[in-house]
Amino acid sequence: MAEENEKLEQNQQEKPMSLLAMALLTGFVGGILWSGLGYVAYLFNFTEVSPNVLLEPWALGDWKERWLGTVISIILIGVLGMVAALIYYGALRKFKNIFISILYGIVLFLLVFFILNPIFPGIEPFNELKRDTIITSACLYILFGTFVGYSISFEEEERHVRRKRESESESDVPS
Repeated sequence: MAEENEKLEQNQQEKPMSLLAMALLTGFVGGILWSGLGYVAYLFNFTEVSPNVLLEPWALGDWKERWLGTVISIILIGVLGMVAALIYYGALRKFKNIFISILYGIVLFLLVFFILNPIFPGIEPFNELKRDTIITSACLYILFGTFVGYSISFEEEERHVRRKRESESESDVPS
């Protein structure tokens, strides 16, 4: 009877998602979440930068400025969020400090608004942007960096603790 209980589906534990898959999912969700909030900030005139600036250099036509362009831009930012999450996963996942995640968001902000700025004609040069745009955009990037970085680092630490606990429990079992 006990053997049957072990085989029941309800008694089976679900295999956890790999850390890499979780990082990719976190980056995608973070990109969609924070770019969606960025679009809301754009609608309320907190920022001059819409997610649609992503399509400006590569897409032709007026559709990129309408709802379809906005949806595609937000999804593409989710994909770029996956890339950002992979970079964090590869370089910074071992750090337990939230300030590393905040710094990562600041670095992403600086990368987009200073280095990649010439690629996006919809983003004015940094010194010509309004203060509201700079503050709102920096906050969104910081929140994205914190969301992605802290999620990945927290999960890395949890898995480390779980492995340590499992190895200790295996060594406690008499042979």
